[in-house]
Amino acid sequence: MFRLLKRLLKLVGVASVVFWLFGERGRFKQSTFQMARAAGTRGFLTLNSLHGYVYGRWTNQYISVLINQFVPHASPGARKWLADHYHAKVLTHDHARAIVSLEHDIPLTDLEQIIPYPVARDILLTAPLDIAAYECACRHARKEHCEPTQVCMVVGKEPVEFILEHNPQSSRRLSQEEALQLLEEEHQRGHVHTAWFKDAVLDRFYAVCNCCKCCCGGIEAMTRYGMPSIVSSGYVAKVDGALCNGCGVCVEACPFGALSLAGEGVAVEWETCMGCGVCEGQCPLEAVTLERDERKGIPLDVTSLAVSSLRLAAPRSTAD
Repeated sequence: MFRLLKRLLKLVGVASVVFWLFGERGRFKQSTFQMARAAGTRGFLTLNSLHGYVYGRWTNQYISVLINQFVPHASPGARKWLADHYHAKVLTHDHARAIVSLEHDIPLTDLEQIIPYPVARDILLTAPLDIAAYECACRHARKEHCEPTQVCMVVGKEPVEFILEHNPQSSRRLSQEEALQLLEEEHQRGHVHTAWFKDAVLDRFYAVCNCCKCCCGGIEAMTRYGMPSIVSSGYVAKVDGALCNGCGVCVEACPFGALSLAGEGVAVEWETCMGCGVCEGQCPLEAVTLERDERKGIPLDVTSLAVSSLRLAAPRSTAD
């Protein structure tokens, strides 16, 4: 299965080259050239820029094939390979808000503990971020899906311009205030904020998605098929037994199945908890909080990272 997929990708790559060079020659949109330039020579030679074109141009079809055809039938090795190239970091609600509220450029380097995958080890977040709301391909891949559907947030100048120009009916540019409102609305619905990285999109962080457990392909791949596509926020849920009455709201809301009723309270399974904070946001008694846990990795907290980068950039004083 894995070998067949690799052969298929090579054929798709060759077909994409032909299409890229001849099929639309003279009719390329400006954003296509911007994406190609940003990918550079290496991206072109490895077909990443072409892969990115297919992914961005026909996102719904691309994700539908992954969710409905590839992941359910792939071998463990093939699923691990996909996770290495297409993965996410869970964000707490505050950390998601901080990303779209950037006030300073932030270079992020040596991200192995934040994103333990071979993609996007060095990225630059340029403030203020270009942001576009985009139709959630995972929700469109389901016969019955959650609403609303325009809840994915593409970030970065090149990806945003590409999506807006090629998919004007399913995307719209967001102001910082609109992006914060979208995050708040999805948080209130009990959905997970995730930062997505993909090698087909300039080897970089390119989207903040707001994932529901019933539609999200990444959550399904992880919880149902054991594909390590999503890593923890760096936090773990903690239940205050004195406040919890065992109503089960948080158990039902948890996207990763990490909570369970235990007597008159709720138990948290440490290994399964991803620190998303959905339980915290949905608990009517405010009995659940997120607690920092170093064993879960380092949070993608751009506020603290921004402070660190400014300190490093500041000129050093010299002693008299």
